[in-house]
Amino acid sequence: MREEDLLQAQSYRDRVSTVTNTGKRNWVYAFKPSGKWYNYRKYIAYSYLALFFIIPFIKVNGMPFMLINLPEGKFILFTKIFWPQDFFIFAIAMITFIVFVVLFTVVFGRLFCGWVCPQTVFMEFVFRPIEWLVEGSPIKQRKLEEKGFTAERTFKLIVKHLLFLILSFLIAHTFLSYILGVDEVIKIVKEPLSEHLVLLTGLIVFTLLFYSVYAFVRELVCTTICPYGRLQGVMFDKDTMQISYDYKRGEPRGKYKKNEVRTEGDCINCMKCVHVCPTGIDIRNGLQMECVGCAACIDECNDVMETLNMEKGLIRFASENEITTGNKFHFNNRMKAYSILLFILMIFMGILIGTRKTVDTYISRARGQLFQEIGTDTIGNIYDAKIINKTREEIPLTLRLEDYPGEVTVVGNGKILLKKETVNELTFFVKIPRSSIPKRNTNIRIGVYRGDEKIQVVKSKFLGPFK
Repeated sequence: MREEDLLQAQSYRDRVSTVTNTGKRNWVYAFKPSGKWYNYRKYIAYSYLALFFIIPFIKVNGMPFMLINLPEGKFILFTKIFWPQDFFIFAIAMITFIVFVVLFTVVFGRLFCGWVCPQTVFMEFVFRPIEWLVEGSPIKQRKLEEKGFTAERTFKLIVKHLLFLILSFLIAHTFLSYILGVDEVIKIVKEPLSEHLVLLTGLIVFTLLFYSVYAFVRELVCTTICPYGRLQGVMFDKDTMQISYDYKRGEPRGKYKKNEVRTEGDCINCMKCVHVCPTGIDIRNGLQMECVGCAACIDECNDVMETLNMEKGLIRFASENEITTGNKFHFNNRMKAYSILLFILMIFMGILIGTRKTVDTYISRARGQLFQEIGTDTIGNIYDAKIINKTREEIPLTLRLEDYPGEVTVVGNGKILLKKETVNELTFFVKIPRSSIPKRNTNIRIGVYRGDEKIQVVKSKFLGPFK
């Protein structure tokens, strides 16, 4: 580590870790960590990446396992089809997710950021390993940078950024598969580019966006840009489990000297915890908003402690109360309140999904129309209906009056056959005997039947003559 970096790491700073004391970008050359926690992160990250690239290809009964078709307002989650009319379910799901994130953050700090956030997973387990492979270790990268644009460095930069662009293009296509479906994406790829210039432009824009984030912006997303990271600072309390340095045990710091009785704290000031940090912080300065909870510093510190036959856990997952008072973690009232709220929301969302209709009917009287006298003893009203079929099959339906004698006549061929996965529009008459109409404006109910099964009842108004 350069002398200026060492001085910066040893003194507490009044700026984010990615900015030097002169206001310039502090480029982070993170070393590759190793150890128990890093292995756990690898298993999670590789599983995450495998699912990300495989899910678009998974189909159940010919239906995508997951599809978020924004242009058509059609969503398939776990083989269930949702339409814009189901937005209230998504609203409850979003509130539930936010409460879950808040609870998780209150309990575990920024653990989500370091372990399952897409930004971190792609950066630390895809793009940075490519960088290590092409340019070498962080030490070699620094030496290449100090030499300027030599032929070797220029070649390596071209190879690295070309690989970054190709990978970003692949990621953009994968995201597109979640929106249009993998079959449609394959079909588009095989067709002439001139037929999909708008889509190609969008792909290029998203490719350049991903490339810019992972080639240049990098950890700035975590330390400065991400609103979730900024929000977390107000969620922590003294019982929050987070990456913590045990300053009571570690201070004062001092270099390790073999065969001498140690009078300093257990921290030997080896700086390994700083070298492996993907956001460039010194965890020994206490809780910092840039810490993403990746646990790389824990692995490195434990490795040093084990080598020197010292007790592990100088840096560990611990709450502030555990470090200062020695009290173990406990589930406080704030955590319990969030847990109860989350449990209620999950039950409510489960009920909404379980009782969700596969056919939704919306009926309204035709605009500008009053009533019609049919013969001498019948009054008719005309209605417009929009019936949404959320299933992948055509459904025959009939409409019936629920509370009054009369009949429902569909304009056209008189039959209703709902097309699959679409909004079906139709017009129909409701005819009721004049003697059965109690007043000028009567509330009626129209039943929607699939064979003999009543699947929905819709309320509307029926206009009659003045008495």
